[in-house]
Amino acid sequence: MNLLNKVEQEQMKKDLPPMQPGDTVRVHVKIKEGDKERIQVFEGTLMARRRASNHSSITVRKISFGHGVERIFPLHSPAIDKIEVVRSARVRRAKLYYLRNLKGKAARMREAKTES
Repeated sequence: MNLLNKVEQEQMKKDLPPMQPGDTVRVHVKIKEGDKERIQVFEGTLMARRRASNHSSITVRKISFGHGVERIFPLHSPAIDKIEVVRSARVRRAKLYYLRNLKGKAARMREAKTES
């Protein structure tokens, strides 16, 4: 392992929850305004996950006031405070970009069966 990989491994987060496309996630993001810092919560459907070790990211989509809003979050960024999985859904695709064309009830996800 070269020096660059070793430095990147130290900066990676270890406390990420297991998540997959279709899950409803709540991402807590640190926002800096002037000299103050606050946490903003962005909750939506996990559309895509890019797996690239230290450069991994997730795309989260929500509907805000009738408009679709998508944000791409780098998973190992210091601006991400925490990520919570609210609900899991059963999907058959790795990337859910087709949700961009659906509205209302058509965009609902089927609930995943939990093992109890």
